Formats: sequence, C-alpha cells, structure tokens
Amino acid sequence: MLKPLQIGEKIAKLPIIQGGMGVGISRCKLAGAVAKEGGVGIISTAQIGYDEEGFEQDQAGANLKAIAKHIKKAKEIAQGNGLVGVNVMVALKHYKEHVEAAVAAGADVVICGAGLPIDLPAQVPAGPTKLAPIVSSRRAAELLLKKWDHQFQRTADFIVIEGPLAGGHLGFHLDQLQDLEHYNFDHEIQEIIAAKVPYEAKYQKSIPVIVAGGVFDHEDIEHMISLGADGVQIASRFVATEECDACESYKQAYINATSDQIQIVKSPVGMPGRALRNEFIKHLEQAKEPITKCYNCIKSCNPAEVPYCITKALVNAVEGDLDHGLIFCGANVDRINSMSTVHALMQELAQA
Repeated sequence: MLKPLQIGEKIAKLPIIQGGMGVGISRCKLAGAVAKEGGVGIISTAQIGYDEEGFEQDQAGANLKAIAKHIKKAKEIAQGNGLVGVNVMVALKHYKEHVEAAVAAGADVVICGAGLPIDLPAQVPAGPTKLAPIVSSRRAAELLLKKWDHQFQRTADFIVIEGPLAGGHLGFHLDQLQDLEHYNFDHEIQEIIAAKVPYEAKYQKSIPVIVAGGVFDHEDIEHMISLGADGVQIASRFVATEECDACESYKQAYINATSDQIQIVKSPVGMPGRALRNEFIKHLEQAKEPITKCYNCIKSCNPAEVPYCITKALVNAVEGDLDHGLIFCGANVDRINSMSTVHALMQELAQA
C-alpha cells in the first residue's frame, strides 16, 4: 500500500505526480482526472493557449489566459481531491509571468525544469503554492538549494529528480544519454536525497523527493521508494488514457510505438530530447524545416539558426498532424499497448 504524499500542509492520497507534457498534452482534463483519483495532476504551461482565440497575434496573452482557465477547470474536475499544479519551463521567454499567473490562479504546486529555477522564490511568496525544481544531479540540487537558502532564506518544498529515461527535454549531455550502461541512476537518487538533509534540519521541514524518468509500473514505484524517495512522477503512461488532452491519433502513436522508433533528438531549447522517430524527424535529418513565424516561446531560440520551430512542431503533433509534428515520449513508450482510463491506471499503479 502506497503512503500519501505530504508537501507542507498539502496532502495527495497517492504519491503519484502526473508529469507535465506540452504543448497541450497535459491540460485540465488530464490533470483534473489525476487529481480526482488522489494524485497530483500537472498542467504544462508551454504554449498552453495554442488554441485560444488571438494566439497567432498574441501568444503571451493567450497563454496567461489559458493558464488561469485550465487550472480552474482542473480543480473543478478534481472535485476537491488531490492536488493540481503546473510545470513551467525555465527556458520560456515568459517563464516568470507563467509562474505568477499559476500562483494567482491557485495552483497547489509549481514544478520548474528545462533549466535551473535559480530565482523562483522571487516570483512566489512563501504560502499555499509549493515550489519544486527539477534536477538530474546532486551538483544541480546542491547549487540550487544553496542559492535559495542564501538569497531567499527559503528551501524547496519538494524536489523532482528526473533521470535519463524520461521523455521530452532531458538534463543530460548527449554523450551521457548514449552511454546509459555506465550511469547509476539509483546512486544519483540517493546522493540527491542526502543533499537535501541539511536543509530539512535548518528549516525544520520535510522536503519530499519525487523520482521521474522510466517509472512504468507499481514495481518501479516500490523500487524508488526503497531508495528513499517519497513518490514518483509518471508522464508517458498517462498519454494513452481517455482523459488525456491530446488527440486520438497522438495517443495511438504511443500505443503503436516500437522500441526502434525511440530516439534522442536535438531541440531548439538547446537540450537533447527523447521522441518518436516519424516522418518529421526523418525530414530533419536531411534538411532544416523552414521557419515562417516566430511564436516567442524560448529565450535562447534564434529562428535563423535552429533546425525547426518547436512550437509549430508540437502544436502540429497535438492536433494530429503527426507527419509534421514532434512526438516527445519516454524510454518505455513501447511497453504501452492499449488505451486506458486515468482511474484504471491509477488503480494499477497503486495496486489498490
């Protein structure tokens, strides 16, 4: 039996966080359904307003409107159960504004990755919204915890450790991802857990650790907990659910995926990512994808230099144009072979 996940005064009945997936894969329907089952449902804010009226003219405004709308709807779906939060990429041009909008809308948690959220406490006063960085190494965890302690006299409310088998953008160098046989993720988890202990003592609070990347079933959850983790974050498995916000063809791409389709790709974000090899990926191996419009998403993106527009590629995918879209996925996507519901999946993961 899995123990509840307690983050400050907030409690989720199950220690399962559904990972944030953008663009548009995890919005209110999925996050709300996960929270309703007693977990932590996460909305990705990355171009969340892609289908809002006016998005083509004002991406920033449409995204801020959509953040508030989807948090509200997710909480309505949750019916007072679980927690509802957001994943905000540090690499976004409007990262700070997204965080502030999520807090204003009543997000229970804010999780930030795709870069270290060094200044995150400056956007979020200590209070009901709980903060978590995503880290992939003890070095990153120590750097961030030290910075938050010295500059803001605060510490993380919880920590998400993302391993090399995760989907989407990865906090690892390409050579590390190509030599996973020599990478001991279990050891790194224990090292990061050790790194947070002094801050728990100083601030007289528990800092739960959540492990993400390659967690597929109940056995994996039990293994992570045996290492000292307090819970897990799972993303890919939630795509093949009826409640997932993606279109049906996107979900079927997961269900039909084979191991030889999974590959590491280069993202305009400046980080490697894991995705399904499709016609879009094959085309990029031959030539760049012409960029006719900038959607103002990534701080470091130079449209004249990057191989493709990541917003356009992800929006194409979530809307069903898979041959012209980027389909991020986790390393175990080939093990998904049927459609489920969030209720059935949560019951399976918890073995309730």
